Amino acid sequence: MKFLTRRKALNAIHGVDVSRRLKPTLSWPHLVALGIGAIIGTGIYTLTGIGAERAGPAVILAFAACGALCIFAALTYAEMATAIPAAGSAYTYAYSVLGEGVAWIIGWSLILEYSVTCSAVAVGWSGYMTGLLTSTGIHLPVVILAGPDDGGFINLPAVLIVAAVTALLARGARESATVNIFLVAIKITALVAFVCLTVSAIRPEHFTPFMPYGFTSHTTNGETKGVMAAAAIVFFAFFGFDAVSTSAEEVKNPRRDLTIGIIGSMVVSTIVYMAVAACAVGAWPYTEFARSGEPLAFILRSLNHPFAAFAVGAAAVIALPSVILVMMFGQTRVFFVMARDGLLPHWLSRLSGERRAPLNITLIVGTFVAIIGGMFRLDQIAELSNAGTLLAFISVAVCVMVLRISNPNLSRPFRCPAVWVVAPLSVIGCAYFMSSLPPMTLVRFAIWNAVGVTVYLAYGRRKSHLAAKPLVLDKVDVIEAEFGS
Repeated sequence: MKFLTRRKALNAIHGVDVSRRLKPTLSWPHLVALGIGAIIGTGIYTLTGIGAERAGPAVILAFAACGALCIFAALTYAEMATAIPAAGSAYTYAYSVLGEGVAWIIGWSLILEYSVTCSAVAVGWSGYMTGLLTSTGIHLPVVILAGPDDGGFINLPAVLIVAAVTALLARGARESATVNIFLVAIKITALVAFVCLTVSAIRPEHFTPFMPYGFTSHTTNGETKGVMAAAAIVFFAFFGFDAVSTSAEEVKNPRRDLTIGIIGSMVVSTIVYMAVAACAVGAWPYTEFARSGEPLAFILRSLNHPFAAFAVGAAAVIALPSVILVMMFGQTRVFFVMARDGLLPHWLSRLSGERRAPLNITLIVGTFVAIIGGMFRLDQIAELSNAGTLLAFISVAVCVMVLRISNPNLSRPFRCPAVWVVAPLSVIGCAYFMSSLPPMTLVRFAIWNAVGVTVYLAYGRRKSHLAAKPLVLDKVDVIEAEFGS
């Protein structure tokens, strides 16, 4: 079982053939926009209603709890991303610190975070597109607007938007990041407009009772209720900052820009979320917008702002694809590095064209995302992807603590403050969030990882580059010479 603990060198990226390295083209504005682009999306546009249904007005606390946990996680990510500026995010950190076995499980779980999240956002985008078309008098048949579980055959709009984003990603990182900046500007403008239009409509009675279902997650009449039940699903709204770390290999100045990108995007997004959630709950009874597939537009229409509702819906239709773009970007980079390490077929790590984009893996990921988005419901997808993300967050916090002990002199351009408080709280908080997920979601997550372990034992452990030529951690002075002190 020694293969489970073999580790990549912390500076292993410098031993990779140039033809398999990604091209540095990104700077900190691209990274902040990538983070915000991934974080602010389906979660705030659509999951606000689902969260309110589970927690009532206390959905605001659910967003606050998620924000606090993710800020802790973001601090640990920032330290690891600047200490090991290579593509792959949590998978790469786990491979260098905790060993190949844990790295594989994290990489396999990241499929749920990135690919499945893309699918969930595509479904959310489809809901807003359908609402927008309906408001203009265009009514499409249900058979092409929903998967089998919702009485349709396939969610065709979700499939089409994934195909469009896949085509953009195939052009390269810088082109995709530039388009993303434009889309993020549209999203932020729409949410600011929502806050401005609803803040004057806030009524104190809408916050009473504030916590009708209590704080802890529990099941009532077959439905999961409570603030933590809401937090366990709206946590989906806070994904994204970690996708910034997957771009480390493509950043011109990773020592500075990764910290700005990860922490900056997390802080901005948390502030926006709290403001939007408070205005949504305060401006209209949560029982009425809770089940809407487009709660923000629903609230604006209810407040007699039909044009604003149309504009917010249009902004969602235009800008939500930025989440799909960033998450698919993250997934392709994780798969790319896993293939480069030999844990997946090596041909997946081939780069195409002058921009050196991983075309093969981009097309495969796009196809997988389109299939999931076309067939499943938003809530089913979101909860499963949350489990994968929480496990990745736990692994990064553990990596930070292990490296602080095993390599205390390692160059860390960003050092997590109060690390022995922040990192343990990140682990405990993520574990608590996982325990708040519906039991069936945890069962599906366990099955998913069982399949992953089978794939690893059958293929990855034998094909791994470390199986032929094991690498050990380099001395700290060598690492500093490579990365700079």
